[in-house]
Amino acid sequence: MNYREVTVTGEYVARLDTGADWRAEIESLAADVDAEAGWFTAIGSVEDAEVWFYDQDAGEYQSVEFDEPLEVAACVGNVGLLDGELFAHTHAVLSRDSGQALAGHINTATVFAGELYFRAFEEPLTREYDETIALDLWL
Repeated sequence: MNYREVTVTGEYVARLDTGADWRAEIESLAADVDAEAGWFTAIGSVEDAEVWFYDQDAGEYQSVEFDEPLEVAACVGNVGLLDGELFAHTHAVLSRDSGQALAGHINTATVFAGELYFRAFEEPLTREYDETIALDLWL
């Protein structure tokens, strides 16, 4: 296990803009508060979503698109640097009006309503390629 201590520089709450992209809003907040790393949780709803699932055998993400309103029942993730740019690694559980749950990485999603809690870290965290699992990870 790799780990290190981080120093929290601020804690923020935000309302995501209706019509904006869910993940881009998180990255925008991180940029606005000058945080190259942090942790977040969020709830709300989206008008549509492109969700990724990592295929461990193929070593690549598979994309699934949903063109329907979905509740964001839970969203958690982190912000770090990927190829020198802010990247919000965003996991979410989404639900349909039937109550059926969908889950994965949010790549894109159009915000209907969203509330975000973001904890910024002083230390930048950079994602680097891990050959063992073929993913870009912190540390």
